Amino acid sequence: MPVIHGQMQPYALTLDRLLAHGAKWHPQAEVVTAREGGQVDRIGYAGLHDRSRRLSATFSGLGIGAGDIVATLAWNTQGHLETWFALMGMGAVCHTLNPRLGEAHLASMLAQSRARALVVSADLAPLARRLAAKADALERVWSLDGEVQGDDGVILVEALEPMIAAAKGEVAWGEFDENAPCGLCFTSGTTGAPKGVTYTHRGMFLHTLRTLQADGMALSMRERVLLAVPMFHANGWGVPFAAPAVGARLVLPGRYLDGASLAALINAEEVTVAIGVATVWLSLVEHLEATGGQTPSLTRVIVGGAPIAPALMQRIEQRLGASVQTSWGMTELSPTGTVAPPGDMHRAAHQSGRPSIGVDLLLTDADGVALPRQRDTEGHLRVRGASTVQRYFGDAQPAVDAQGWFDTGDLARIDTDGNLVITGRAKDLIKSGGEWINPAEIEEIVGSLPDVSLAAVIGREDPKWGERPVLLLEARGDDGGPSDDAVMEALRGRVASWWLPDAVIRVPRMPLAATGKIDRMRLRAEFGGTPVEART
Repeated sequence: MPVIHGQMQPYALTLDRLLAHGAKWHPQAEVVTAREGGQVDRIGYAGLHDRSRRLSATFSGLGIGAGDIVATLAWNTQGHLETWFALMGMGAVCHTLNPRLGEAHLASMLAQSRARALVVSADLAPLARRLAAKADALERVWSLDGEVQGDDGVILVEALEPMIAAAKGEVAWGEFDENAPCGLCFTSGTTGAPKGVTYTHRGMFLHTLRTLQADGMALSMRERVLLAVPMFHANGWGVPFAAPAVGARLVLPGRYLDGASLAALINAEEVTVAIGVATVWLSLVEHLEATGGQTPSLTRVIVGGAPIAPALMQRIEQRLGASVQTSWGMTELSPTGTVAPPGDMHRAAHQSGRPSIGVDLLLTDADGVALPRQRDTEGHLRVRGASTVQRYFGDAQPAVDAQGWFDTGDLARIDTDGNLVITGRAKDLIKSGGEWINPAEIEEIVGSLPDVSLAAVIGREDPKWGERPVLLLEARGDDGGPSDDAVMEALRGRVASWWLPDAVIRVPRMPLAATGKIDRMRLRAEFGGTPVEART
């Protein structure tokens, strides 16, 4: 007689289950959205689930179905979150757009995705109308949060709220393959043409489980989480899915990311965990330093996007009274790759933590051959896993090698304890006289000086050497920061003498890209040309 094996139930890993879980088991846990004038909107996960289901019915009645792509151009708000779950729950694809990007980039992204509709925050309606004039596939534009006055003759911006209130019937959630696409996000385009990354339900569900691990972001029902990462930036680092999965209070700042607004919101909602790029927390620190304010409820700040300067990390911890968790990730990784464990007493600014199960790292040479030693040696970083890109949107060719490894473009080390240390970007290396200079090493040293807020090193054209490094520096306070001599003295003996920057250029504010990282393309355009005195 053949053996009849038992089996487990089929249970598709689709994202609708995360909000349904929050609604059933944490119905009163709140999503809080900041509004103008210090006001907030509140809704529990049960209410958010109901409204998202009604919004799915609204979209269905307007002709949107499974597999259709709908773009969003919106801030971190309740309405944006409802739109995510409404689209993804019914099997449509949510294409997030970054309103801080240029119109040409946004128009190119819409042209590639062929999104049928666009959902916008009301204050972004003028931009949406200009984009609609360039996007021939776009049929409708809907406003999330209020009526939009006027009609430019190109496309009408219709308010969704009356439609949600009048919605009838239900649209089934889930009931499709877990490998179905759920989201689309393009890389920022700050280092080249934007590339689309398609997320799947299964990939994002597994990413959520990694996010929640005790040695990861470690979110729980006891946390009150401020999401300062824009939802249009690589899935808001997965937090919009993780928070309802455990019943954490989710605090959304809208577009109010200045230091004063953040401080007021953190204190009013007793935020315990704040998540965002380092430059956001710099604005908060500067506000608290100027006013003498405090954020006593805050225990952790999770940073990512780019390596944080040691002095800025120390400044954040001292001023906010919270420990900093560093992390590393990419749009192509959904986006989290590594996170420093909470409470790690040996953490350091240059470490980006360790990967959770489901992410694997590999160091190779420039040709993609694995280095024989994987610890305490520098190499080109590759990654693979369940939430890592296989191929870019619209691209027939895979983005990985034959073994499934994705080349991140980062240079990195993995220390003895397994911590990832990003040592630079391969494309940022400066070739001077035929030899390579790594800007990240110089930036780490200069960034550790107490009077430096931000530092960036770029290659400047040089008629003799090809390129020479120059240092861009944003000082802390009004005294201009350390002198040129003090900067050079800090570098001497720690980097090769020919690595020393040819110039120290002070900028009142470091230019930031749309994702909050230092905008190196702009710095190169403005300061990377041959200096007048060196031209022949």
